[in-house]
Amino acid sequence: MDLSTDDEKLKMEIMGDIFNYLSQTFKEGTNSNSTGSTMHAIIKQKTGCEDPYYQEKIESNKLALKYLDDVKKIIKEDNSLENYVKIAIIGNILDFGAFTLDDDIESVIKNSLKKDLTIKDIEDFENSLKTHDRVLYLVDNTGEIVFDKLLLAKIKEYSLDITIAVKSEPILNDACMGEALDAGLDEFGDIVEIGAGTVGYVDSKISDEFREIFDSHKFIISKGMGNYEGLTEIDLSNKDIYFLLCAKCNTISRDIGVNLHDMLLFKK
Repeated sequence: MDLSTDDEKLKMEIMGDIFNYLSQTFKEGTNSNSTGSTMHAIIKQKTGCEDPYYQEKIESNKLALKYLDDVKKIIKEDNSLENYVKIAIIGNILDFGAFTLDDDIESVIKNSLKKDLTIKDIEDFENSLKTHDRVLYLVDNTGEIVFDKLLLAKIKEYSLDITIAVKSEPILNDACMGEALDAGLDEFGDIVEIGAGTVGYVDSKISDEFREIFDSHKFIISKGMGNYEGLTEIDLSNKDIYFLLCAKCNTISRDIGVNLHDMLLFKK
């Protein structure tokens, strides 16, 4: 649909505000997650829309549910922990910050199902599952959480108490409390909000309540690139933390030392 004159004017106004913000704040060492969060806040404020990616989140859920039977068949054929991890990471592909509705996401998912993990610290991961009695699981995207359920069910087999962390406010197609409850994540553990609606994890924005939860957990599973970007900017020396993600941009690929679209499970 063609944009109206008013829509075009608003679009240009928003772009101008964002460029103005970047010209004043962007410098070497700038926190990318915080910057991205402010850009989205500008869009929300200017449009009066608190959830601009609402339709994309619906599409994400539809895609995940469409492939759920396929991934369950894979699990039936190979019930290994590694396979559950792989499927949870494939869910991370459902990200409309990296793809659009015009992309052939179905082919991306089908091809990913055939790939191996590029980095797979699976033995360390299983040892952590056996060693700890509780885990903090930081979810990422709506749609992806449908596949997370399978890994969460597998984790429960190790008799861990699971706390599942979601965003407090809509940002991109990230999962909030409503989406998590709709997907049935509360079946596997307590769902808590981080106290912010930020791109990825921004340590300065989380609530005091979530900081207590985060600090009290030694074992953390982090989904997605945004959480990876934010968490690796803080001291994690006292944490047993694993990152599960698909490398969906060149910057993150170079930082980790992998190729674009590689699927990864690694310990920091």
